[in-house]
Amino acid sequence: MSWDRSSFNALDAMRRRPVFDLVSALPVATPTAIIDLGCGGGHLSRLLAAHWPQADVLGVDNSPGMLRWAQSVPSRVRYLDADLTDWRPHWPVELLISDSGLQRVENHERIFPEFLQCLAPGGVLAVALPRPQEQAAHRLLLDTAADGPWAERLTDALKPMAQHGAQDYYDWLSPLAVSVDLWETEYHHVLSGDTPILQWLRAAALTPVMDRLDGPDLDQFLAAYRGRLEAAYPEHPYGNTLVPTRHLFIVARVAG
Repeated sequence: MSWDRSSFNALDAMRRRPVFDLVSALPVATPTAIIDLGCGGGHLSRLLAAHWPQADVLGVDNSPGMLRWAQSVPSRVRYLDADLTDWRPHWPVELLISDSGLQRVENHERIFPEFLQCLAPGGVLAVALPRPQEQAAHRLLLDTAADGPWAERLTDALKPMAQHGAQDYYDWLSPLAVSVDLWETEYHHVLSGDTPILQWLRAAALTPVMDRLDGPDLDQFLAAYRGRLEAAYPEHPYGNTLVPTRHLFIVARVAG
């Protein structure tokens, strides 16, 4: 399975490298029903709709701001505002997929097996989970949220992310699946001078902040965060910045 990467600009191509790696490992040939879990701005949903034009594609998220962004881009993707802590599809789905959309959802030990039980025979659950806990960008985001006039409004916005290991996911999924494939990858992204690190992180990491702040308050927060980021990730003399990210990948298939 291959993707035509020429249709994306450099920033999207770098941000979506985990998507390419995840999709290339899918055993599903021609799914007719696909759900993008935690779809955010709909980038992955639209890629899936373009790659499988006959499939019904639904993007699910509970961020009003991100869903407005997703719906502002013309596509045939349907979107649903729902909390993935409890929402489950009521119809058989060949592919449940998520790129960075489940790390802020709690109770993975419960929801991952439940997602498997929603699959059609032979269906696949495919997930890419960022592992940002030990990275400077994540720590600085929490520091910025706690240090400023917005602190009270952001008190519970940035909840701790799930920190389960590969063994945990295997233990939860293997009793219900015929195969469980897991791997971890660290990417080192080279951002050019005209692609600031804040722009790189904004779409996913800052979603909870953008749901609580707007206008001048959001501008001030972003300026404060950007200042911390630029100090932690210095620009190379040639004008580039190296940003590492790590992902855990999970591809589980049920019996057909």
